[in-house]
Amino acid sequence: MRLATFNVLHGRSLDDGAVERERFRAAIATLDADVLGLQEVDRAQVRSGHLDLTALAAEASGAVAHRFAPALIGTPGETYRRLAHDEDGADEPSFGVSLVSRWPVRSWHVTRLTGAPLRSPILSPGPGGRFLWLRDEPRVVLAAVVEGPRGPFTVATTHLSFVPAWNAGQLRLAVRALRRLPSPRVLLGDLNMPARAAALVSGWRPLAKVATFPAGSPKVQLDHVLLDRRGAAGWPGEPAAETPAVPFSDHRPLVVEMHAGPPPRRPGTDGN
Repeated sequence: MRLATFNVLHGRSLDDGAVERERFRAAIATLDADVLGLQEVDRAQVRSGHLDLTALAAEASGAVAHRFAPALIGTPGETYRRLAHDEDGADEPSFGVSLVSRWPVRSWHVTRLTGAPLRSPILSPGPGGRFLWLRDEPRVVLAAVVEGPRGPFTVATTHLSFVPAWNAGQLRLAVRALRRLPSPRVLLGDLNMPARAAALVSGWRPLAKVATFPAGSPKVQLDHVLLDRRGAAGWPGEPAAETPAVPFSDHRPLVVEMHAGPPPRRPGTDGN
């Protein structure tokens, strides 16, 4: 089982500033992920050539199920509006997160998170990046109950606030929402905090501790694959992780390969 998370920066290359369909598709294909969580995903945006990046990632992955969950309608950093709880904004330019799965999905679940009510400094991506005072945006958690090869499990993706402490509160809300769904549970995403903080706040186990940002020469880990210890006894112990270089985004993708052991015993059996 290969799980991956990737903040794609709406497919934009830091070298030429362009979003290219085939470049995006080829990079996603090389991840070879069975379940892929994407953040900073555009749909129908002028800046990304009106591409549906979620559908393109699903095609590249050979997926049987995929979904995009917008965090906002409009363009981040410009003009946008928040969504109502049950709104999809399908006919408008939007920005959010995606899940792509090679296995069937039993059900989808969306949890909306409020952005921080204050501006905070953030480093703009690319060469010569500078700190900008930005207002925070609404966030979203997209979860799926997936029919995996060893049975159903819950996988979710999110992109949390860049505002310290506020993102910790968002992570607690995300964990609370996911605990209502079947175990085992995995969270893929750009949490905008290091692994130790993500583990302490969530109580979940990081499946990889490796730098993912900035893409050119990673120094910190902002992107994570977290496993809820509750109900995860049948999952493998020490997965392998990689952060391949790709020709776009300011983050590296994080890929975790989990090597399954023997299936867990059924209650009442002696294992013979």
